[in-house]
Amino acid sequence: MIFLELVLQNFGPYCGRQVINLDPKIDEENSYPIILLGGMNGGGKTTLMDAIRLALYGHRAQCSTRGNLSYSDFLTQCVNSHTAPTEKTRVELVFEHIENDQPVKYRIVRTWEKNPKDGKDNLGILGEDDTWPLEALVNIWDEYIENILPLGISNLFLFDGEQVKELAEQETPPTMVVDAIRGLLGLELSERLSADLEIIVNRKRKEIAETQDLADLEEIEQELKLQQEKYQEVETKSNQLNNALLNAEKKQQEALDKFISEGGKIAGDRSQLEKQKYARNSEAEKARLAMRELAADLLPLSLIEPLLNAAYIQGEKEFRTQQAKVAYNLLLQRDQRLIDLINQLKITDKEVVKIKQFIESENQALQQNTTEESWLLTDIETLHQLDNVIHHYLLYTKKATQEKLALLQSKEEEIITLERQIQTAASPEDYQRLVDNLQQIQKEVAEAKAACEIAKRRLNELETEIRNTKKRLEKYTETNIDRKHNEHIITASAKVQETLKLFREKLTLRKLNKLEIEVTECFRYLLHKSDLSKTR
Repeated sequence: MIFLELVLQNFGPYCGRQVINLDPKIDEENSYPIILLGGMNGGGKTTLMDAIRLALYGHRAQCSTRGNLSYSDFLTQCVNSHTAPTEKTRVELVFEHIENDQPVKYRIVRTWEKNPKDGKDNLGILGEDDTWPLEALVNIWDEYIENILPLGISNLFLFDGEQVKELAEQETPPTMVVDAIRGLLGLELSERLSADLEIIVNRKRKEIAETQDLADLEEIEQELKLQQEKYQEVETKSNQLNNALLNAEKKQQEALDKFISEGGKIAGDRSQLEKQKYARNSEAEKARLAMRELAADLLPLSLIEPLLNAAYIQGEKEFRTQQAKVAYNLLLQRDQRLIDLINQLKITDKEVVKIKQFIESENQALQQNTTEESWLLTDIETLHQLDNVIHHYLLYTKKATQEKLALLQSKEEEIITLERQIQTAASPEDYQRLVDNLQQIQKEVAEAKAACEIAKRRLNELETEIRNTKKRLEKYTETNIDRKHNEHIITASAKVQETLKLFREKLTLRKLNKLEIEVTECFRYLLHKSDLSKTR
């Protein structure tokens, strides 16, 4: 079915004759598969959907403004307030659909006056080129349109953008959508059959019951009816409370975001931040104290480390010179004893002279190493201490100083960060205002949750009461009515209802599986279309 044209005359906010072209094909070359109608609230967008529903379904139309109005009162309400008493209100809808593998067009025309006679409108169906009214089709129009677009599933196709937004924001779909999906899946017939069986069972109970039995049955049925009405009332209230809870939780999140963005959270954590700052200051002060202790010990010697190395080298030289002097004196004594020995031996004078010359040259070279000046006058123990200071203690002190300095810098950076956070905190007045606002909204959320919980418990109680009342009704039938034929009908009806329940469950699963496969296939088909998206 493709809608081609909608004509409104003195309908709702549309005064005079208004023609709306809905044909997606402008000409042979251009096609616009989506037609968007926009406007401000109250501009008449929903009225267009009501007009389409009214044209298609007449007195069965589920229009947005009808409520509990009779069809006559609803038609009177739809007449534009500026319409003259002699003028008629008119709704026309032109659509095209495939019939016997051929496209056919129909124009549905509904007209009425204010305070219509017999509370009905006048229906006319025009065929191709708006000629020859189809009287035969008018008589069976309700059955005909049910074969094209059943009323039960029409709400899945006829809804506006605001309803789409509401459906997207709701966690639980409304009853209208649930009923439409059931109609789409073909479940309404089994539900209607189950309700009809319930009516038949109640009639049979009344037929076979005695006077007192009849009164008791009517009392129980009346009690069940009141319980079901109360259940519907509480369920509606529960839905309203759930919506109120969602709004309250949304306001709570907004207040919490505002509380954080305006520094309320930091202000609330001010005492904790102050404690952290105090702890970091204490740690930084400990690092400074440790550095002062290092500075009072060997650390200043790192400033003259080259001089210490030079002193160590000079001390080693002087120590070696002292050792050379001691060795020189010992060698002189040994050389004298060696010469005396040589003189006693039978060696030529010429060879003795050569030996004396060699010893004198060696002694002169050794004497040159003992002529260096000594001004440190250090000993071996002092050199060992200086070596430990330069190569061990001073290296350890410098490394410890670098670690303490890095720790001090880290703590100072943390202190600066904490000070910035404290500075961005809200003032005590603003903080109190933010806290009061947040607490008030949290209180509203808690109250809304409590109300929802109470409504939920009440629904559970009513479900139990309704179930018990139905059991009483069944038990009453079993114990007080002794009519075998009708009792068989009642018992069989209960079994049929159980079978229908199981049938609905399995049918729902089967339909959903089939729907899932069909949607997947359609999606795959769309993926392979090369002209799925165009830019205009």
